[in-house]
Amino acid sequence: MFEYFPENYVWSLATMGAINGGGAISEIDEACRPLREASVRNDGFAQQAWYESWMKVAERVAGQASTHEGAGQLLSAGRKYLRATVYYLAAERIISHRDPQKMLAYRRALAVFKKGIQFRKEPVEWVEVPFKDKALPALFCPAPVKGRGPCIIHLDGFDVMKEIIYLRTAGEYRRRGISLLIVDHPGVGEALRLRNMYGGPDTEVPAAACVDYLETRSDVDPKRIGIGGISLGGYYAPRAAAFEKRLKCSFGWGGIWDFGDLMSKFLAGKGGEASVPGMAEHAKWVFGKEKIEEVVEVTRRMTLAGVADKITCPLLIAHGENDRQVPLWHAEKTIEAAVNSPGRKLKVFTLDEGGAEHCQADNNAMVVDYIADWVVEILGGDLKGI
Repeated sequence: MFEYFPENYVWSLATMGAINGGGAISEIDEACRPLREASVRNDGFAQQAWYESWMKVAERVAGQASTHEGAGQLLSAGRKYLRATVYYLAAERIISHRDPQKMLAYRRALAVFKKGIQFRKEPVEWVEVPFKDKALPALFCPAPVKGRGPCIIHLDGFDVMKEIIYLRTAGEYRRRGISLLIVDHPGVGEALRLRNMYGGPDTEVPAAACVDYLETRSDVDPKRIGIGGISLGGYYAPRAAAFEKRLKCSFGWGGIWDFGDLMSKFLAGKGGEASVPGMAEHAKWVFGKEKIEEVVEVTRRMTLAGVADKITCPLLIAHGENDRQVPLWHAEKTIEAAVNSPGRKLKVFTLDEGGAEHCQADNNAMVVDYIADWVVEILGGDLKGI
């Protein structure tokens, strides 16, 4: 993986996220170049420096977009608004949720993302998925097919959100005739930040709500709905498929067999270079808990042991050989235990071929192509493009 900050894996991973989301390398360098000394310290002052540097670039690019908008150059404006989205979300990523600057960056990201999508005339609907007495915010990205077509419910991870998933994936599914419902489920993105909806082990519940919603759409085939997720979504999606039998396939963009095991190592400072400062605080926010002991109790139940064998649809786990956050055995164990999944498959991206890091941060295109092609094989679509 390209490591802009050789002594700070977490910051390097975030930088790769900006690249994979469509940021311009010169603008990313502009944000990162002043941060090299701060990346070594990686304290509260360093995190503030990160925020300020990325916000500076985000605001400049958003300002350029606004100038285009005022001149009626909406395609140019939209393109820059989408890049500004990437930079606002990069700024938001590192600082604490207790810092009001985080919410400022997030709200700006939502605003410029929506403008970017609308000005570029990209086929996206902002939808509300009924869920208990609230609703889950989601993006529905229809494929250009006649009648009812296949659809993937795409879940997030521990700190990924729907706008990031869209920028990294949506075009490839659309080209293959696959619609996407990208949802900020409890514990992540807009559901967490703006609606105080907290995460938990039972992801089949929000997944069922998403299926219920998709069954109301005239452009989705209810018999061709699948589910996938990135990073912690490698637990979320297989878990959902194990108990929500209307789902016809499931994939983990990264495998997680036992999140409790991972969390205990991170909290004990045994996560190595992938350890994230502020992990305990972030986890309490995600799961809506006051004490870390309560977080431990929640994550202890986030295991696929006794669950994976209940998966009865095709399952794919894509994992990196050099994943420094989640050891490969998590993916191997998931596939080994999914004994009732027809055609279960483990794809390990090696160092030689690329895509070997956590969720293929070093080569996003490789994994998106691989998973999207697999979905077409299971649910139907067009590998040649439509």
